[in-house]
Amino acid sequence: MGGKFGSKVWFIPDGFYPSTSSGKQKSHEAICVLNPNKKDANISITLYFEDREKMSGFNAFCGAERTNHIRMDQLKDKEGNGVPIDVPYAMMVESDVEIIVQYSRMDTTQAEMALMTTMAYPL
Repeated sequence: MGGKFGSKVWFIPDGFYPSTSSGKQKSHEAICVLNPNKKDANISITLYFEDREKMSGFNAFCGAERTNHIRMDQLKDKEGNGVPIDVPYAMMVESDVEIIVQYSRMDTTQAEMALMTTMAYPL
């Protein structure tokens, strides 16, 4: 595969990690990354909020010609802080190589769970 695919900077304006889950499936979000390059991708994630300072220092990795589903409920920053629960936020995903980014949310706050997914916005 030749040429440039993807972008190094992506934005996801609608993030929300709920504290409530029903049944066996836990509510969660994921940043789904595809790295079609022959070089590994080092990824950094910054969270933006309505009423507080941004949070940075979240890092992830996606191997060359691989995919990685980065679960936001399992992600920790350099100080061990996780994504705040029940707080709306937005994300900036930055990579040292071009990647493709999709966002998914599994909402199990009710018995009739819902899955929402959308492509992130490339810069």
